[in-house]
Formats: sequence, C-alpha cells, structure tokens
Amino acid sequence: RFVLLHHSSRPPNSKMMNRSHLVAATAALLLCGLEQASAFAPGVSLAGIQVQSSASSGSTVIQQKPIGTCSFPASKTALFMGWGPDPEWSPATISGAEVACPSGTCVSVAVTVSPDLVEEYKIPGQYVQVRQTGSEDSPLFLAIASPPSPEAGNAIEFLIKKTDNNAWITDAAAGSGVECSQVMGGGFPMEEHMEGFQYDFPTQNVLLFANGSGIAPIRSAIESGQLGTGSGRTARLYYGVASPDDMPYAEKFAEWEAAGVEVVPVISRPEEVAGGWSGRTGYVQNALEEDGVPIPRNSAALLCGVKGMCEAVKDIMTKAGTFEGRILTNF
Repeated sequence: RFVLLHHSSRPPNSKMMNRSHLVAATAALLLCGLEQASAFAPGVSLAGIQVQSSASSGSTVIQQKPIGTCSFPASKTALFMGWGPDPEWSPATISGAEVACPSGTCVSVAVTVSPDLVEEYKIPGQYVQVRQTGSEDSPLFLAIASPPSPEAGNAIEFLIKKTDNNAWITDAAAGSGVECSQVMGGGFPMEEHMEGFQYDFPTQNVLLFANGSGIAPIRSAIESGQLGTGSGRTARLYYGVASPDDMPYAEKFAEWEAAGVEVVPVISRPEEVAGGWSGRTGYVQNALEEDGVPIPRNSAALLCGVKGMCEAVKDIMTKAGTFEGRILTNF
C-alpha cells in the first residue's frame, strides 16, 4: 500500500528527475532494494533520493533531494509505504493442521485466537498477520478462510500453500503457540458495491474467481451467506488449479452448490491427470471468455489469485459492460 504525494513548480522541459522517473524508482525500491532502483528508471541518480524510515509507524518516506543548481524550486515528491496499521500481537494456539488436498501442496490450519479477534472479523476477505512466537522475522499475511460467524467460537481457519519457509506453521503440532495480529483490511466490500442502486440496479449475478490457495477468502464469502444467493441472486465459481489433486475444499463443492453457487473446476494440466479429465481445461479466464458474462451491467465479481488471472478477468468483464466498481478484490 502506498500513497504518492507530489508537488512541482519546475518548467515542463526541466531535465531534473520527473515524476514518472521517481515513481519508477520508488517501485523498484519496493521490489529490489535501494541499490537496484536505478536499473528500473534509467537516468535517475540514487543520489537524488532520500529515504527515511519510521520504526514507530512502519512507513518509509522517500523524498527527492535537489539535484544541481537551477533558477526554480525543486519538485517535492514523497512516497509513504506500509501494509496498513502496525500489528498488535496477541498469543494464539494452533488447534490443528491437516493436508487440504491429495497432492499435499496446501494445508488447512485451525487457530484458536482471542474473542476480541473473532469479534473484529466481520467481512469475508479480511486477513491477519501471523508469526512465530517472539520472532522478528517477516510475518505471513493470511486471508481468513472460515466465514465470519458468531458460532465460530474462538477459532479461525487458514488455507496455506506449503513453501520452504513456512513449515513452522504448516507442519506445526496441535498446541503450538503463534502470534496473531488484529484483523486487517476491508475484505470484499459486497454490501457497499453489490447492494442498492449505486450501479444501475442491485447485483443479480455474482461471479467468483480463484486459483490455488486463493480459494480461501472465496470460501469465506460463499459460507458467510453474504452473497445473497438465498434471495434469487445467482452465483458461479470458477476455480482453477493444475490438477484435481491440487484442489482444496473439493469435498465442500456439493454443499456450495446446495447453497446456490455453481462450481466450475478448471484444470490447467489435464494431460497429467491419471484417467483423464472431462471437465473444463485451461485457465479460469479462458472459461469466462467461453461462457461470457451474464447480465454484465447487473453482475459483480469477487477475485483472489495470481495477478495475471485477476487482470484478465477484470478486462473481460469491464469490456462486457460490468461496472469496474463491482469487480472486487480483498487486498
């Protein structure tokens, strides 16, 4: 998350570092670090950038310093970066971790947390930060997979793709301690953008898109009851993975269908499926292109997954006539 503040009184033909160069350089800071920023913005000298970090706020301020001499004031540009408010850590306990799909690539982790945290969780798509107890390493940012519900007790669930660096939680034994932040983010703003007459008419059709572990917050939305499928609204989930063995929550599909959500699994590597695959193939955006967008002006979408999928789906839907404000992500 970043906010760019810019002010300039230099002439348009100034040879000083312009705004687009600075944005490119600061984006490089995010990706590669200070020493590599100039590679992303040719002609930009890092001597012209001043970086100030605040340990208390968790933000970084990047400002342009005057370069050379000139007869007009230097521009001023500042970039404030961070992942939202500082985390407020509280102890939590892993109550269970089990393989979530036959391939073992994803793990479902249940965590017992404080009653206050459960109370904060209101909207599907919200997330928390989780770290090892007492650790100063970078925490995991995990969307909550279980739906917000007063019946959940003090437990929440995550769906985590296994990596070389997260065995401390994916392989954790029941009873292991971790630390969890407060609930963060606005989640999927469904009430704001899907209800009422802000965009023509209330949403009549909801399309859901996920690939891999991105199904976690989509599951939360489906099981929350906030999609409104019980009031005549239709919903369809396009869920993409490499093979059926990589598909978490397959055992829930019948339950989701009964709740009014049509489930369309999409397999990207059907040639590797033992016994073959008779369902949809390719990527979820390909399946959307084949099916089209029903009632585009009165459709909405929830997306969670890789950047390419989200961008392609948004492009298809906006070109079909869906209001951009009704294409929702949780970050």
